[in-house]
Formats: sequence, structure tokens, C-alpha cells
Amino acid sequence: MSSQIYDVIVIGGGAVGENVADRTAQGGLRTVVVESDLVGGECSYWACMPSKALLRSGAALAAARRVPGAAEAVTGSIDVRAALKQRDSIASNWKDDGQAKWLESAGIGLVRGHARLTGAKEVTVTAADGAVTVLTATHAVVVSTGSAALLPDIDGLKEIEPWTSRDATSAQQIPERLAVIGGGVVAAEMAAAYASLGSTVTVIARSPLLGGQEPFAGELITAALKENGVTVLVGPSTTKAHRDENGTVTLTLDDGTTVAADEVLVAIGRTARTHDLGLDTVGLDTGDWLVVDDTLLIQGDSPALTGDWLYATGDVNHRALLTHQGKYQARAAGDAIVTRAAGTPVDDAPWGAHVATADHAAVPQVTFTDPEVASVGLTAASAVKAGYRIRILDYDLANLGGASVLAVGYVGKARAIVDLDREVLLGVTFVGQDVAELLHSATVAIVGEVPINRLWHAVPSYPTLSEVWLRLLEAYGRPGFTTEAAR
Repeated sequence: MSSQIYDVIVIGGGAVGENVADRTAQGGLRTVVVESDLVGGECSYWACMPSKALLRSGAALAAARRVPGAAEAVTGSIDVRAALKQRDSIASNWKDDGQAKWLESAGIGLVRGHARLTGAKEVTVTAADGAVTVLTATHAVVVSTGSAALLPDIDGLKEIEPWTSRDATSAQQIPERLAVIGGGVVAAEMAAAYASLGSTVTVIARSPLLGGQEPFAGELITAALKENGVTVLVGPSTTKAHRDENGTVTLTLDDGTTVAADEVLVAIGRTARTHDLGLDTVGLDTGDWLVVDDTLLIQGDSPALTGDWLYATGDVNHRALLTHQGKYQARAAGDAIVTRAAGTPVDDAPWGAHVATADHAAVPQVTFTDPEVASVGLTAASAVKAGYRIRILDYDLANLGGASVLAVGYVGKARAIVDLDREVLLGVTFVGQDVAELLHSATVAIVGEVPINRLWHAVPSYPTLSEVWLRLLEAYGRPGFTTEAAR
């Protein structure tokens, strides 16, 4: 057994953990990352990157087919082998040499193995060969272990060995028939990807797809999936799963119907990766999401937590299960750790750099289906629930000059939610081809609380999809004037 002392110990070497470590190392603190799997984590190898690579071929082909001239040039279907090869490249062939080399270049230590808290500021790491290393932190320990796929208690499900998102994004063969249990982002994206790659796909969702978004988002995605040959069953639940001797899976639904498939992807949600981290040694519940404040400091009344030393960033704190939000939290936490290590109150930080406030009401998210769904802030329903007095502005993106250039028969919609009392935006949702790149403008407007009367002077270029901003403002009218007064 060996022992080492660092200023900061980061448990989890995914994108979030890397960003925490980078921030603290740049702040002059000796930092080490502990990783039991691949450095780079879920996003690099099994989530964001490979999933978007799987989706890209189908989306690009569909976009070309919507443009006369290009459509006539497209005479074949997707080369599945080439698409999977590109996905493998995007996922670095599931090797982390490059990421490990980056840690070294940044002056960040790496210890491979399973980490467990064994006391205040103490982490014990057990390597694959059984070697044990005890790490001690002088300032902080950060839990960045992420989340894992949640598997429901369905009779026979475990025995059929269902896919999780990891299996779906790393599969080397495309099943003839794929059943997807769930209706969220992962379910919608993987249904779209596998349908484009040749699978016969059936989605089984208890509620309408993309339930946390504006209702029209799920409706448009459902329609697009069906148009691409996907069967979407909304309402029934899966009660039983069985795989026969030939490998065929039969799913029994609670309405008495059955679905046959070669593989089953379960995408119903996530669970915290906190089951074997030794959280009980510092008075925290094992297996739970970790509650943090806006500096990402874990909250709890255990005496072991005194001294502002234990943090949680990314999925594991359940604030916003998105890589970009986790990296945002990582930067805030890293800055807070460096500031506290210097003995400076976090409240004295310039421009609020050391707090993660965007998680509360300004979380941008893109579902990379075809069409894309891009949203930030509150939906109409959540704004009303929060007590805001709102106005809903809707616009059909097909009416934009930029949309007509992109595609014949462009399908899309935009919605903006306005706080009538302050005349600022609370939320924006775009659905349509190539709308993802519109999202940051909406995020800036919401986070910056830009008044509507100032947005009038942010002139969109023509012909682009950005013209939607002008159309939404026209729908609202001149701020401070009633329709009658304006006339």
C-alpha cells in the first residue's frame, strides 16, 4: 500500500472531472484524477460524441434529399460500415491514450482504480491488480462519477440482457429489429439513428415523447420518426420480456399486445453512480444523488463535512444531466476551491465566476434528431407553474426565407416565452433542421435578461434561420405599447 498527498482529489476522469482538475491545476493546486474506466468518460466514448456520430449520416442524407439538385445526386443509402467506422473514430476506438496524455501535459496526476472515501479528505484507490493507494487532500475532494442507465423492474428483463445507452452507442452490428423502452432524449435519438441505419424500430413510451419539452416538440419528433418507419407506441408499459432459443425477444405490454425484437434498448432515465464510493464514511447516503449549493459544495449536517472540502459536479448532483452543464459546474467548483484554498471568501469572486446559477433556469439542451429540438429556459407550463405572467409567441419556421433555402417542405416551429412584467425572455424552443446553432443566441438573451426593446436592435441576417428572432419580436409588438396605442 502506498500513500500520496495532493491539494485536490477528483474522483472521476470524465469531461466534468477533467475540467475541475484543469481549473484547480491552473490555480496552482496540485491535483490528481482517479478513474476506474476510460479517461474522458461517458461523453467521449458512450454518450454525446458517438451518439451524434451515429445520427449524423442519416441527418446529412435526409437534408440532401430535401434539396432539389442534391436530391437527384443522392442515389444510394447509408454505408453502415463506413458510418460505424466514423463513430469508432469519434470515440477514439475506446482508447484513452490521448486523454491520459492531456492530463500529463496539464500537470494533473492520474491514479487508475476504484476510489472510495475512507475519511475526511481521504480517498483509498484499489487498482485492477489489487494494489491499494491512499490519497489525502489538503483542500478538497470532488465527486464527478456521473450517472448510469436506470433499469426498471420488468419480469425477465435482466435475463434478456437489454442494451443500455452504452451498448447502443458502441454496437458493432445493427440489429434487424430494435425495441426502445422510453420516450426521452436517448430513446428518441437512438430510435432515429438506428432507423436511419436500417433497423426496424419500435418505441414503447408510457408518455408522449420528450415530455419535459414544449408539447409540440414531442409531436413533431413523433411524426418524423413515424415518417421514417419507426413504430411509436405511446401509453402502454412493458410488463414482461423473454428471449427464445433463436435470440428473438418478445416484449409483452400491459394492453395485451407484444413486440418482437432482436435487441432491446432501455432508456427510461439515469441513476447516480454513488453506490460504492464510501459516502457513508462521511455521513451521506449511499446510492443517492448528492445535494450541492451553487459552489457545488455537498450539503449535509455530518461533522465529517465541516471545512468546505467535499464537492460534487456533473450528473451526480442531479442538477442538469448534460455534459455542457457539468463542465460549467466544474469550472465554478474549480474556481471556488482555488479561492477558498487562498483563504478568500467565495462571495468576493469577480463577476460571480465561482457559482453555478445557470442550472436553475437557463439550461440549454439539444436533441439531435431530425428535426432537431433546441431549447433553453422555461416551457410555458413551467413558467406558469413558477408564477410568472407570460405571453407565448409561436412562429412557423417554414415561413422563413432561410428555411426555404435549406429544404423543400421545411418543417419546424419556434416558441418564445415572455415575462410580461419585466419584458424579458424566460424560455425559447426551436424545432427544425439545423436549429441547434440558434440556441446560444436564445441562451444569451435569457441569461443576460436582455429587454425585448433591446432585442429589436439585434438585427438578424437574411436569409437565415436567425430571422426567426425578428418574426417573434413582430408577434410580440412594440414593448411598452398596446396594439391600439401603436396605431
